[in-house]
Amino acid sequence: MIWNEHYETLPREYLEELQLRRLRQLLNNVYARVEFYRNKMDEAGVKPDDIKSLADMSRLPFTYKQDMRDNYPFGLFAVPQEQIVRLHASSGTTGKPTVVGYTRRDIDTWTEIMARTFSAAGVGAGDILQNAYGYGLFTGGLGAHYGAEKIGASVIPISGGNSKKQLMLMKDFGSTAFSCTPSYALSLYETAVEEGIDPRKDLKLKAGIFGAEPWTNAMRQEIEDKWGIDALDIYGLSEIIGPGVAFECVEEKRGMHINEDHFIVETINPETGEVLPNGEEGELVFTTITKEAIPLIRYRTRDVTSLITEPCKCGRSFVRMNKVMGRSDDMLIIRGVNVYPSQVENILVQRAELSPYYLLIIDREGNMDTLEVQVELAEGQFMDRVRRLQDLAKGIEKDIKSMIGVTCKVRIVEHKTIARSEGKAQRVKDNRKI
Repeated sequence: MIWNEHYETLPREYLEELQLRRLRQLLNNVYARVEFYRNKMDEAGVKPDDIKSLADMSRLPFTYKQDMRDNYPFGLFAVPQEQIVRLHASSGTTGKPTVVGYTRRDIDTWTEIMARTFSAAGVGAGDILQNAYGYGLFTGGLGAHYGAEKIGASVIPISGGNSKKQLMLMKDFGSTAFSCTPSYALSLYETAVEEGIDPRKDLKLKAGIFGAEPWTNAMRQEIEDKWGIDALDIYGLSEIIGPGVAFECVEEKRGMHINEDHFIVETINPETGEVLPNGEEGELVFTTITKEAIPLIRYRTRDVTSLITEPCKCGRSFVRMNKVMGRSDDMLIIRGVNVYPSQVENILVQRAELSPYYLLIIDREGNMDTLEVQVELAEGQFMDRVRRLQDLAKGIEKDIKSMIGVTCKVRIVEHKTIARSEGKAQRVKDNRKI
């Protein structure tokens, strides 16, 4: 289902004309109202009127997360305080959080793009969405909530955790869709099995909308097989607006449609800042062209992926982004090899004997980095056959060396040994002092 056919199917020529018009309005606005951007543009030797095409964007300076921290709390706001109706802040950082504000129009924009997200997943009026994203300063819960209500769905604002109650309400209320992190979806399935609930037979779920952490297509397949649903990926970040920056369609599930009438996307070489051709893997950079409260110019996300420009069969004309394979700033460098947790996950999920729960432990012995991969046995598998486990571990070590290029030690642990998370899964423990 397409929620807003006018914008979501705009011919490319008209979409780019709209983007340029909105970009130029944005630049004039922030140059006049935000001292930080006026200074940055002056230092770069560029004025708003110098941007005459989308190709000219490369002349504009980047914005970094540190810039938001340096201007904490409201230094990047482009409207007076009386126009701010909502404040959120990012979690999981040290020191001061990054603060984002919303005008009434910003909330409407956010609601609109989340309505598109749910519609693309086949969720609409008459559906019951169980929203297990966290509510509060985190943008996930409320962003999803408003979008689902806009399309006419009934929303259960249960937030994260309390898995037994989640399942009780799914069954009793007849939830037809749910939203949470993909790792929590798998954890919730384990609880369902313990409670004697067969999701395929006992529940009415048809779709799951999962985001807030990277996950692989193999993990998608496992979720779909266990729950009997369509599992859709969404992408967002608080600094840009929250969830809903990009979304998958149920027809294809091949790349997330970026809401390009609200965001201009680029991919760059993370080392040089050079803009890359579409299709090449690089760091995502977003410019918010309709946000009022805290518009951002060329914000470096540090998320690494590539863009898809070929038309999607669903009819949407927006550029799509592939799944995020890692981050340019916190990717693991082990003995000179760049390693993303998702690369290891892709290897592990090919083994039916294993569960999707794993932990990468990096240490340093002398001057040498070491990598240990801990991974759980799948439910119903046992640790009693030592030789079999040794052969399994050796096979995984060989695959990781062959496909990623790093030597590691694989340790297979019993089912439910690795800690579960109701939010973003913790995949890495780096003990190096670097």
